[in-house]
Amino acid sequence: MADDLSAIRNLGPATRADLARLGVSTRHELALQDPDELYVRISRMDGRAHDPCVWDTFAAIIHIAQGGEAKTWWAFTPIRKARQLSGDFPKP
Repeated sequence: MADDLSAIRNLGPATRADLARLGVSTRHELALQDPDELYVRISRMDGRAHDPCVWDTFAAIIHIAQGGEAKTWWAFTPIRKARQLSGDFPKP
């Protein structure tokens, strides 16, 4: 039986593995997450800042899990870049 994360766009094997490490295993749990928090937590777990595109992916899949329109991860890139320029992007 496939879990309810299987149908979420942008959620490939690497992101699924990251979510498992972060303790997120269902669509409902994912919908309750914050992309900033997930990005900081995974970076700290690995002892290095992850590529900022990881944040984009987290933002996209959380948006979908919350019932939003299925968008590509790169649709969230302009939001992240604007936050980076303003200094409002999370630092691990």
